[in-house]
Amino acid sequence: MAKYQDLADAIIRGDNVASKELAQKLVDQGVDPVEILNEGLFPGMDVVGKKFKANEMYIPEVLIAARAMHAAMDVLKPLLTQTGVPTKGVVVLGTVQGDLHDIGKNLVGMMLEGGGFTVVDLGVDVPAERFVEEVKKNKAQILGLSALLTTTMPAMKDVIEAIRANGEAKTTKVMVGGAPLTQEYADSIGADGYAPDASSAVDLANELLSRMN
Repeated sequence: MAKYQDLADAIIRGDNVASKELAQKLVDQGVDPVEILNEGLFPGMDVVGKKFKANEMYIPEVLIAARAMHAAMDVLKPLLTQTGVPTKGVVVLGTVQGDLHDIGKNLVGMMLEGGGFTVVDLGVDVPAERFVEEVKKNKAQILGLSALLTTTMPAMKDVIEAIRANGEAKTTKVMVGGAPLTQEYADSIGADGYAPDASSAVDLANELLSRMN
């Protein structure tokens, strides 16, 4: 619909001033914030994800688009809180212990938010116990683990074992990613899925969620 297309376009081109103004304008017109989210923000981020996957957009542009999405979200959040924010599911995200890299993880978090998930980002250098604790606390359906160093990859296995050993957390699906990882490695440590890039992570999260329902 045309009235949402301008908002989606503002997000795609990363114009955070326009995205905020357009979201506010729609709110002032009495449009349901959930509708603005579903018809404007999510489709915009979906295009960004597809362009990123096709190498038509690169990390800096994706980060700018995500900033524009967050600017519009700032307008909608207070209203969504009153109505109960529609969310596909909760994803706890973090870089494993010993690893301080976060650009890839941050990108995944932004793309997941743009895809309709609630994201709890634990940051970097996160120990296994904290992942278990946060998965239980947030009743997360999915746990996303990131590592960029080959030396920290084994920490992913420790987290997965800790999750599986915990009664409350063992049904949570674990997805992994990071430059040195492969599908084979993900399989060998018992992960439920592996995503080579941020856009694929959203597809994978949707797939893991559908397997749970």
